[in-house]
Amino acid sequence: MATTVNTVTGPISSDDLGMTLMHEHFFFGYPGYQGDHTLGPFDREAIIKTAVEVAERAKAHGVKTVVDATPNDCGRDAEMLREISERSGVQIICSTGYYYEAEGAPAYFKFRQGLGTAEGEIEEMFRAEISDGIGTTGIKPGVFKLATSKDVITDYEAMFFRRAAKVQQDTGLPMITHTQEGTMAPEQADLLLAEGADPNRVMIGHMDGNTDIDYHRATLERGVNIAFDRLGVQGIVGMPMDEERYKIIVPLLEDGNTENLMLSHDTVNVWLGRPLVLPDAVASILGNWHITHVFDNVIPILKESGVTDEQINTILVDNPRRLFGG
Repeated sequence: MATTVNTVTGPISSDDLGMTLMHEHFFFGYPGYQGDHTLGPFDREAIIKTAVEVAERAKAHGVKTVVDATPNDCGRDAEMLREISERSGVQIICSTGYYYEAEGAPAYFKFRQGLGTAEGEIEEMFRAEISDGIGTTGIKPGVFKLATSKDVITDYEAMFFRRAAKVQQDTGLPMITHTQEGTMAPEQADLLLAEGADPNRVMIGHMDGNTDIDYHRATLERGVNIAFDRLGVQGIVGMPMDEERYKIIVPLLEDGNTENLMLSHDTVNVWLGRPLVLPDAVASILGNWHITHVFDNVIPILKESGVTDEQINTILVDNPRRLFGG
């Protein structure tokens, strides 16, 4: 049975999602970028132009929908996403949620946590955005974005997990998560499920930061979905090479986990603030970190290892539809 999914241009049927990339960022800014506008000015039209070009590249490979995983505190701008969607013809689903404590903007809700009001206010925020839209835009998020730190779920981060799980029971909104370097995945699942979340509507993300196949199996035993959604991000701190990731993906598929696995890139196509200039050595390693890497490189390699076209279609089309309740 099809369900309704919120996109930045309005509701659609889950049957109309089509091929979906489940975790990308058309633009992203670490909290504090706003204070560097003298040397990192905000150019709305340039950002949109770049993002449209990226969306059109994905569209040329058959992508119909992109989930923009940018949380509220990292430069999320629903109106820009709507314009990118309208110009490119790619459906975009935006998020509601906050980033993990070390790299997000924790001061606001941590202060309110000290006052004893934060958890209720987080729930209120989630409910208002889902029912009425973000700010005055009328644009409603289609997923929760939740995140935890390396080797720990902090008290601050747990607030968002608990309240998202509660709100999901009323709204059905799926959850996508950030695991720092692929850690705390079973713990994320356990926390969400203990708070009443539907495991079928949970995608534990960035699992490709971990090369222990038993860890992946233990996470899948919770009944949740997992994502290898940083493909192309490799060879830097906490990021295995893609070749190591294939050695996990293929056996997991052979185990019968095709219906619980998703692929994406976690691309950041525009860095808000000053443009990001990487050292040549790092730029070379990250040469495949782009919006079509899955289609250009990953799928051909998986197929050489015996993964079928039917399995690829399940991963990129059927699984996102099921996550959204279809």
